[in-house]
Amino acid sequence: MIKIGIIGAGRIGKVHLKSITNNVPNAVVKAMADPFMNEETENYVKSFGVEKITKDYKDILSDPEIDAVMVCSSTDTHAAISVEAIKAGKHVFCEKPVDHSIEKIQAVADALEGTNLKFQVGFNRRFDHNFAALRKAVDDGRIGDPHIVKITSRDPEPPNPAYIKVSGGMFLDMTIHDFDMATFLVNSDVDEVYVQAAVLVDPAIGEQGDVDTAIITLKMANGALCVIDNSRRAAYGYDQRAEVFGSKGMVTDWNDTVSSAIVLDENGLNGEKPLFFFLERYMQSFTAEVCQFADAIENDTEVPVGIHAGMQSVKIALAAKKSLEEHRPVKLSEI
Repeated sequence: MIKIGIIGAGRIGKVHLKSITNNVPNAVVKAMADPFMNEETENYVKSFGVEKITKDYKDILSDPEIDAVMVCSSTDTHAAISVEAIKAGKHVFCEKPVDHSIEKIQAVADALEGTNLKFQVGFNRRFDHNFAALRKAVDDGRIGDPHIVKITSRDPEPPNPAYIKVSGGMFLDMTIHDFDMATFLVNSDVDEVYVQAAVLVDPAIGEQGDVDTAIITLKMANGALCVIDNSRRAAYGYDQRAEVFGSKGMVTDWNDTVSSAIVLDENGLNGEKPLFFFLERYMQSFTAEVCQFADAIENDTEVPVGIHAGMQSVKIALAAKKSLEEHRPVKLSEI
């Protein structure tokens, strides 16, 4: 049984606590740490049978019984804690992004050199049943050589503008999932990025120096072209779709809904809205990614999303920011 320590008891830390306890048969959460641990959170964590609850994450790193650490703390701590955990001999699952700094991500990669430790980045959407099916169709050669990828990612409501300051902006916070999805769907890195973006949803987001609506084009290293469209607000709910068009055909998916029932009456056709937001839409994928992390530790196999993916996604996001600022295509080699 793999013993895990979770660092960070916020929303995503609690998601992993719940999914591991209920759905990952070969792992157990032994400890959970958060500097802001309060009585309410402590009682919640205890309800899952966690043995050790602490405010100091170093208590987890120094525990010889803990095999792996899940870094679910604030983004600005991800890289530093990951390096500490690696030096402590722990396998690491790090939520995205590893950091906003290429140099700090490289420090994590350097710490991994010469070890046999597993390091997985939390790009959970790769493990979603719809997107996994798209990738399988590509891998099986059913659409031939990929030519065009289309990714639609629109949130149901914008974040609090104050969040923009700590999130790194839309490209590093929201679109980073889509950048990773583009590389995943056609199994290729990105060569060039070009962005057109605007503030069309909430002026307060613009006042924070960010955008809320964007069209991003990517030139993939394997020659395929990708278009990503983002919005911070879709009136009908969380819109998550993708399509890969190739030399022999096309594969596409649709949003998940509560049911597929459609009512036909005098007003027309009416169906369910998409599931509200990422916890409803992607809960299964959070479980699946940790199952594969645990299996990689248990069987000493490669993790499905390693440090290269963590580095690539941030490079694409930084190139996107540079493209927007300089109004030109940006090569990833510039980052």
